[in-house]
Amino acid sequence: MSAFKRVLYIANHRGILPSIWRKHVTTWAPVGAAFNTKPHRRLELFEKNVGLFGVPELTSPAGFDVVAKKALKDTQELVDKVCSSAPGIGTVESFDQLSDGLCKVADLADFVKVAHPDPSFREAAERTCIEIGTIVEKLNTNIDLCRSLKNLLDNKEVISQLDPNTRKVAELFMFDFEISGIHLDEKLRKEAVKLHVKLLDLNNEFVMGSHLPNKIAKSAVPKHIHHHFATEGSFIQIGGLHAESSDDLVREVAYRIFLYPNSDLMECLEELLKCRNKLAKLVGYESYAHRALKGTMAQTPETVMKFLQSLTDKLSERTTIDFEMMKDMKTKLNPRNAELMPWDPPYFSGVLRAERYNVEPSLYSPYFSLGSCMEGLNNLFTQLFGVSLMSEHPSAGEVWNEDVRKLAVVHESEGLLGYIYCDFFHRADKPHQDCHFTIRGGRQCQASGQYQLPVVVLMLSLPHPTKKAPTLLTPGMMENLFHEMGHAMHSMLGRTRYQHVTGTRCATDFAEVPSVLMEYFATDYRVVSQFARHYQTGQPLPQNMVARLCESKKVCGAADTQLQIFYSALDQVFHGKPQNRSTTDILKDMQQKFYGLPYIPNTAWQLRFSHLIGYGAKYYSYLMSRAVASMVWNQCFVKDPLNRDMGERYRREMLAHGGGKEPMLMVEGMLQRRPTIDDFVDALVSDLNPDFETFIMDSTS
Repeated sequence: MSAFKRVLYIANHRGILPSIWRKHVTTWAPVGAAFNTKPHRRLELFEKNVGLFGVPELTSPAGFDVVAKKALKDTQELVDKVCSSAPGIGTVESFDQLSDGLCKVADLADFVKVAHPDPSFREAAERTCIEIGTIVEKLNTNIDLCRSLKNLLDNKEVISQLDPNTRKVAELFMFDFEISGIHLDEKLRKEAVKLHVKLLDLNNEFVMGSHLPNKIAKSAVPKHIHHHFATEGSFIQIGGLHAESSDDLVREVAYRIFLYPNSDLMECLEELLKCRNKLAKLVGYESYAHRALKGTMAQTPETVMKFLQSLTDKLSERTTIDFEMMKDMKTKLNPRNAELMPWDPPYFSGVLRAERYNVEPSLYSPYFSLGSCMEGLNNLFTQLFGVSLMSEHPSAGEVWNEDVRKLAVVHESEGLLGYIYCDFFHRADKPHQDCHFTIRGGRQCQASGQYQLPVVVLMLSLPHPTKKAPTLLTPGMMENLFHEMGHAMHSMLGRTRYQHVTGTRCATDFAEVPSVLMEYFATDYRVVSQFARHYQTGQPLPQNMVARLCESKKVCGAADTQLQIFYSALDQVFHGKPQNRSTTDILKDMQQKFYGLPYIPNTAWQLRFSHLIGYGAKYYSYLMSRAVASMVWNQCFVKDPLNRDMGERYRREMLAHGGGKEPMLMVEGMLQRRPTIDDFVDALVSDLNPDFETFIMDSTS
């Protein structure tokens, strides 16, 4: 019996498939079975605990101290080696080994501190993150280490003998030194270090503050809407915008209270932006935005603003129409309060989509069981890349929760490419956001000649299966699954020589391209029809339902895009040259120029814009990545989304290089031309054009 059939046999004969829906399903492929069933509990009393992710030291929280000390010891040995060796390719290899040793500890700890259900593991991981961070700061200001790299880059004879990828990685390491201010004199270097430390504190303070709820006395809020909010004694707590509420007053109250200015947080943000600008100027950049955009597709703040302004101009008429449609709908539902306000678009755009296309998620979910979606991904990757997802049972102690599934990613000729740990199900103590974590990057190990296999985690927050049904996904959940798997396959299919540039360790405005491209596959009927089957009847999802779903996204699409443009422009101006006005005054100005709906007095939306920390000056990246993904889809895949030759070209030109190649060169290699800003804009605008075939299909169905 083959391994595949054995897995399926065990799943069906141990009573794992719930009896109520098991009888309707004839077969599940191995990957589908792994995700549509609860894992069989094994007695692990006599199994050796291999530690988290197979790291033997991590059988207990105390193991983090052990791995951190080992990393510190290895780091010192490598620093000594680099500083005493002649410049050459070995210099770059040692730098990468140095980076790899620290990243393997830091990245793992960074994941565990937010995802592990045991507080003692989370606390130990948090301490390790701080410890490794301190080591990295010291290395980035180590003059002898920097000098060894500079000696390499200044040696024209040696540099000419290095391959382009090695030169690129050497330059990236030097960039890390430069932005830490190592080239400055001692006094200025110490100032740069102080600014780095201060920014770490300000960043943490802002992120934490941006997520805290605001409170208001119950007496200040109409009694009939109290039940929509959490209460604390005589106060109502408002921790979000309640944007999907059908009650106009609930949305308005939530908006005004949640966004009410907090003076301490306002001071924190303004100090944070000043420090970022001061640090950027100190290390030789015109502004923080200029520093942040080095090495990206956009390259400069001027290019970003040109992109955002051009997109605004092209969308202006459509955005106005979208706002008018929403206003008409509001008038229809509430004639006495018809003015469209900033708290209205999410709700009324949803109403318009539902009215026009009837895309109620519950109509779709029975066709999107988690297992069938995973089978769909497996089929897609097999046809495009010759890659299969194979379910493996983790060893004792390897995973942090029994619901975590482990996938081996196997190529038909190259063999094992890496591992994906799937932490897909809701837990009270895990982050409620979909995300991808790199645990270990891929690299060529020079000593052994072996390739270090990448390891990643995908985290979702899906409902658990029940006795009556497997986990059923809404269309949005299904697309998010495909999106996050795009990040994972970027890590798996890259075969970079250096860990420093593996997989998603690339320019921010390129990193989202593979994941956004997966959303196009997730909504193409030729792909969806291969896996979307009703979990009870086995009937395929009707084609017109997929078409309606795709078209529904274009309803108010211009207004949705314009909101992202506004956020991106605000981010650019905040991180550009300092202006002698408050962040709220800047917000008012940008909202008027790039959105159109009125600013509401005594609100400060920027204090909830936590992406300013992780995406400082790069929030535009999602729009630019979507533009590239649109061009790649329409030029390369729209005729045949399952074309193996095109899949191989996509891997060869875009996925294989990680951050080891200039992002625009990768795009140029895939499209076989170098796109302009106008091309980016046109790609985004054309995505919003209605598909008239859908209207014909709907009218005849």
